[in-house]
Amino acid sequence: MPQPSYVAGVGSPLQVDPALYGPLAEAVETRTLLESFVIPVRSGRAWTAPAGSVVRFSTVSGPQVLDLNIWSAIDPRERFWAARTRQFYGAHVTTGHRLWSNLPFLRPLLTIIKDTLAYGLDEDRAGAHDLLGTRCDPYVNQLLSGTAYDHHCHSNLVRAVAPYGLTEFDVHDVINVFQVTGLMPDDERYFMKTCPAKVGDHLEVLCETDLLMAASTCPGGDLSVPLWGPDAGGEPNCNPIGVDVFAVDPALLAGWKPSVRAAYAGMENGRHGLSAPLVGPPLTHARPVAP
Repeated sequence: MPQPSYVAGVGSPLQVDPALYGPLAEAVETRTLLESFVIPVRSGRAWTAPAGSVVRFSTVSGPQVLDLNIWSAIDPRERFWAARTRQFYGAHVTTGHRLWSNLPFLRPLLTIIKDTLAYGLDEDRAGAHDLLGTRCDPYVNQLLSGTAYDHHCHSNLVRAVAPYGLTEFDVHDVINVFQVTGLMPDDERYFMKTCPAKVGDHLEVLCETDLLMAASTCPGGDLSVPLWGPDAGGEPNCNPIGVDVFAVDPALLAGWKPSVRAAYAGMENGRHGLSAPLVGPPLTHARPVAP
């Protein structure tokens, strides 16, 4: 029987302290609303959220998949790393899991503190809040259907981050919030199932550092209608998503600190040994090379 490659020991940063994060999810009456908006169907929106704030994503009128990108608000070169997060926790995430950033930063960008779906794994080994797939995009759409459409999640995210000075090259693999997915048992091809979210379902996250977020309400809606293949062509069931940003009671953050970059600095504080040697080697260290 194989074993997981990444195992969190006691006190590991892969795990969170329920005594700290639990009250953050429960003490909703002590929060202060900083920002609230609704992302319309087949649209995108970007916003910032400070370290220590809570962001809630809600299905306000029916089931809907939301594609979410995350960056450091200070340095957008630091962004969500779906593959590493998947290696840490699995293909689907829920309460207590953290979304990690890319190298050379490698720190938690946010922690999931509440998940009203709590979907687990179903009879098809499918789960919710997907890290297996990525955003739908017009390039694949044209490849598979021969048509151009500019309101896929990739396009929505590109437009959303443009006012922040970012471009298409900054849009990256997403977490598909409220999306249920899995792998076919025979050949491990990706599949999507109808979103099970009901009105009022929500996912809440604690921002572990100052963040820039962008999200797209997927044009596939609740994914009950296939986007491609022989059964495609029907009108998807699309609904808006609500986003709320809250400041929390400072007392609840006692013992919490914003996340910091990975400690690795390399030999003599030169990453990967790229710093110059302290003493230049003598000429006798010259090596012959083949003609």
